[in-house]
Amino acid sequence: MSSPSPHKLLPSACSPSPASPSSSRKLRLILFLFLPAIVLILSLLFPSTGAATASLSLFIGRLVHQPGQLSSILRQTRFFSQHTPAATMRLDKYEKELQIAQLAVQRASILTKRVFHEKAKGTVDKNDKSPVTIGDFGAQALIIAALQHNFPGDAIVAEEESAKLKEDANLKSTIWDLVKDIKLDDAAAEELLGGPIKDVDAMVELIDKGNSPGGSQGRIWAIDPIDGTKGFLRGGQYAVCLALMVDGDVKVGALGCPNLPIDDSARLTTGIGENQTDEGHGVLFSAVQGHGAMSRALATVNLDVEAGTPISMRAIDDLTKANFCESVEAGHSSHGDQAAISQKLGITAPSVRMDSQAKYGSIARGAGDIYLRLPVSATYQEKIWDHAAGDLIVRESGGQVTDIHGKRLDFSIGRTLAGNKGVVAAPLAVHGKVLEVVQEVLSAKL
Repeated sequence: MSSPSPHKLLPSACSPSPASPSSSRKLRLILFLFLPAIVLILSLLFPSTGAATASLSLFIGRLVHQPGQLSSILRQTRFFSQHTPAATMRLDKYEKELQIAQLAVQRASILTKRVFHEKAKGTVDKNDKSPVTIGDFGAQALIIAALQHNFPGDAIVAEEESAKLKEDANLKSTIWDLVKDIKLDDAAAEELLGGPIKDVDAMVELIDKGNSPGGSQGRIWAIDPIDGTKGFLRGGQYAVCLALMVDGDVKVGALGCPNLPIDDSARLTTGIGENQTDEGHGVLFSAVQGHGAMSRALATVNLDVEAGTPISMRAIDDLTKANFCESVEAGHSSHGDQAAISQKLGITAPSVRMDSQAKYGSIARGAGDIYLRLPVSATYQEKIWDHAAGDLIVRESGGQVTDIHGKRLDFSIGRTLAGNKGVVAAPLAVHGKVLEVVQEVLSAKL
């Protein structure tokens, strides 16, 4: 017997049942009368298209105890939400900020790739951090130059300061020799970013403009020029990260991940954390609050901010089939606690260990499912530049990001997430369950 046409799924799921025509008609009437109101309410509560869709699916599934019949409707709801104008980033605000963020991250990524191939790959001991230092300073200078040219009144929070360069003339010269030659192939895009930095002194001055204390007022950009330094050195995953916060709320985010597969459908593998290549790889994730998240090949970023593919987190019906992302270094996240959490959730797949905010981008497009960063120290405070862009991209992809107490990450306090402990990022529909188990395992530490 042939399967029904997709176009007939919605009417058949809502048509009266011969056994109880009256109750089915009432159910049908309720759904058609109140679904628009539900969508409106959820869109106000959850600005991201993906989050609203996930919430709507969960709500209907609990309201109407006919999951088999409604599953096809929910799949169609999810599909159409991903292909509406809102999900393709039809921007009414922050269009220029997104454009500059994408291009600035692309230009900085060109430098980091060059540093790896010329200064790290096969030429230094892996314990030698000089390639990271060169890449960090160079990428930060290029990004700040683009921001200063376009948004001179904005504050900037960044990791590096120029004191090391002022003490080491050779290091300063090495960085400048790289920075002065980095430019975008698209001349118009390069001009939009302000073109090349004038000279080595200007480069040093730009680096020091990342000294904002952060806070809850005004426009503040957060930069991590190379997030995942050990991943960078081992040829694994790292990210060039940039986010705009307005009055402490993240509005724009961009992540350049040179060693991630371009294909959004490629699931994470356990070997993705090392010995990767940027040949045929490289993806840029971006998001604007309320407009969804997108991915595109890093090499193809251009002046068109709407180019790219809308992304969403993978729908998880069975948590036992999910997989975790976690940090490579045990000093960054408790591997033992994560193993206990996996066991309680019934997850048997090994955790994928990788560095940087590439984890946020990976779960946002469904390559992975859940990202945990579990506290290893009672006093450690996460830096805002390590999470701002990824937090927004996951939430705009239909996910939720909180700390281990269930609180949203608070980027308004200063340069750190002083009000939060750890990170729990998961699809909205299962985040509560994951958080419940996290708290159960960590109960002695809370």
